[in-house]
Amino acid sequence: MTSRSGKRSPVPRRAVLGTALGGATAAALPGTALPATAHAGPVPPAAPATGPRGRPWKLRSTMNTDSAWSRFLHDQDLLWTRLPTRWYEGPFLGDGLLGSMIYQEPGTNQIRFTVQHGRVQDHRPEFGSGWGTCRLPVGHLTLEPVGTITAVDWRLSLWNAELTGTVTTTAGTLALSALIHDEVLAVRVTADGGERATWTFHPEEAVSPRRIQEAPPSGYTANPPWTTRTTADGTEQVLQPLSGGGGTATAYRRAGDDLLVSVGHSFPSDTAAEADSLRNLRRAGSYAALRRVHIRWWHAFYPKSLVSFPDRRLQSFHWIQLYKVASASRAGGPVMATSGPWLEPTPWPAVWWNLNVQLEYWLVHGSNHPELDALATTLRQNQEQLIANVPAAYRADSSGIGRSSDMFADREVGRPGTGAETGDLTWALHNVWLSYRHSMDKALLRDTIYPVLRRAINYYLHFLTPGSDGRLHLPSTLSPEYPVVPPQDTNYDLALIRWGCQTLLDSAELLGVDDELIPRWQEVSARLTPYPVDDNGFMIGADTPYAQSHRHYSHLLMVYPLYLVNWDQPESRDLIAKSVVHWHALTGAHRGYSYTGAASVYAMTGDGDTAITYLRKFFDPTTRYPCQANTHYTEAGPVIETPLSASQSLHDMFCQSWGGVIRVFPAVPSDWADVTLHDFRTQGAFLVSAVREAGKTRFIRIRSLAGEPLKLRHGLSGTLTVLLDDGTPARTHDLGDGTLAIDLPRGREVLVHSGSRPDLVVAPVAVGEPGPAWGLP
Repeated sequence: MTSRSGKRSPVPRRAVLGTALGGATAAALPGTALPATAHAGPVPPAAPATGPRGRPWKLRSTMNTDSAWSRFLHDQDLLWTRLPTRWYEGPFLGDGLLGSMIYQEPGTNQIRFTVQHGRVQDHRPEFGSGWGTCRLPVGHLTLEPVGTITAVDWRLSLWNAELTGTVTTTAGTLALSALIHDEVLAVRVTADGGERATWTFHPEEAVSPRRIQEAPPSGYTANPPWTTRTTADGTEQVLQPLSGGGGTATAYRRAGDDLLVSVGHSFPSDTAAEADSLRNLRRAGSYAALRRVHIRWWHAFYPKSLVSFPDRRLQSFHWIQLYKVASASRAGGPVMATSGPWLEPTPWPAVWWNLNVQLEYWLVHGSNHPELDALATTLRQNQEQLIANVPAAYRADSSGIGRSSDMFADREVGRPGTGAETGDLTWALHNVWLSYRHSMDKALLRDTIYPVLRRAINYYLHFLTPGSDGRLHLPSTLSPEYPVVPPQDTNYDLALIRWGCQTLLDSAELLGVDDELIPRWQEVSARLTPYPVDDNGFMIGADTPYAQSHRHYSHLLMVYPLYLVNWDQPESRDLIAKSVVHWHALTGAHRGYSYTGAASVYAMTGDGDTAITYLRKFFDPTTRYPCQANTHYTEAGPVIETPLSASQSLHDMFCQSWGGVIRVFPAVPSDWADVTLHDFRTQGAFLVSAVREAGKTRFIRIRSLAGEPLKLRHGLSGTLTVLLDDGTPARTHDLGDGTLAIDLPRGREVLVHSGSRPDLVVAPVAVGEPGPAWGLP
């Protein structure tokens, strides 16, 4: 398959300088060591220069064996004692490419296993992302028992990423297990009594799922019909050629109780997919062989971090989201479309860039899973396409992307001044910047963020014009999907311009780039018009109030997730508060992510009780668009981002790191007295472990992966003990407001606690709020 990767724009560089990017950076630490104990409040200037050596310490985790993880995740599994009848009720499997959902074949006594693939798409861009470069369906399997299905007993094991269980019929029992690994769906079914397993593969027409909403565009012709063949070893293949070039091949083979299925897709080659699908089956071998490799991957995946809190239902939900995102995305693979790899009938069979893709990837950072970040690799690989997306007159120095595209980011972007939606690439780059900040991977900054963001901001710069007030103004652009287009100065774009210019200035300094545009970025930062506001808070744009209910929070982007206007600014608090209240006061159009977004804003303010109140609206079955039985979510079709963003809302309650400050337990709901974090990744590339018991933080351990300045808002009271991993006192500086600067070299760890040394044990917390398992228990 072609990557459609392109050349990045040439940017002059010199020797790398600096140590940090984004937000406030820590001041240089004083050269004298302070004692191992420091007061949580302001410290007198004449603090002692040295302190006593503390006892060496070591953090201990009860989650250091496979059996411990197996027991813990067993309690988070999804269960079914009823046969699911819809995709948003059933089990789901995936490996970042191939995906399958399992539920009753509509109107029959059969069980459907969908067979869909994240790379399978059309290649006719002249018909747009909804039809011409959309995701295309592949097909589905049906398991057809002899008797009438009377019961099921299924478990989706998170630890093994495997569905197991039984199907009981009037003729006997079918015991099944299923998994997906390395682009192969493997299913084992053993029959008992008078039962037997019959499988049928049903190819699906290679046409856009958007046809549920509208007719094809003028001039569109159907793709050719599929053909079938049988190889010499008995493998069956379905071959689907495409009118725009390329094709899809599905290969399946049954051996005894095992069924193996694989999908290949190639473009522009018409034949490579056929060979790929066969090679995948040969490599898999058998169910047992594939399972051994499969569980090794998943057993290495989960222990990279731990989040535990006492609400059983929400804790299980959170771990299912980690399973879901790992099933849906891997770095280097296709960026998630709205449905992930699990394509179903939908009006949105593409990648959506004006909120969806951003929310899909936030949780990979705190959970310490950069290996899932396909968004960063997508923008790195498709820089040439991002250039081609802007009008020809601007391609010398600009890049952009329209609202929706295929996995190659192929979608033209409109011009400011026409009411077009123009800021989506810049918002996507904020996600990539978060990837940088959580890893401090300078290559990502140098090779992707800086050159692409430079071009994205350049596109804006072509249209900024001075007004009679001496300020720079932006002509008409769209605040994503709001029905009224402001005449100028849309807040969505103003926030992104401000963030982009400041990030480019910080990046140029860090990378040692003497960029000719530095004076222009400085000018824009100083002269850009203020955000339009009224008595209700932030407006949509100039002369355009937020006057009708709307699901997006694009007009609040400067608050969340950019944090340009934030709770640490006392002068901004009233504006933030009335803006979010007014956003939700106008009801009727809110969706699931409206509640997760409000939860994260309130978490920023430190109000955990209001944050969880909004988050619970997403789980309330009386809500118009609630979370579904298997934790997926649907509006007019599947949209994967909303449940994933709910996990980020939980992250925001437990740990935040915007503005260069790590905030531990900043907004924990008062009902959750106990919380455990272990190896939670933050900006600056720190791994945070912390334990909260009986409503109080017991200790915080931080490990530095990059040697970045560390500023910690710890939430502790009384006299603090701050020790490096060898027991020596860490050099600290009290910054006020409960924030401590700590000198922590790369590869070292620091322990922070108050009072006597607590038991330094990391373990899951006891469930205090019972709830049913997800699925159909």
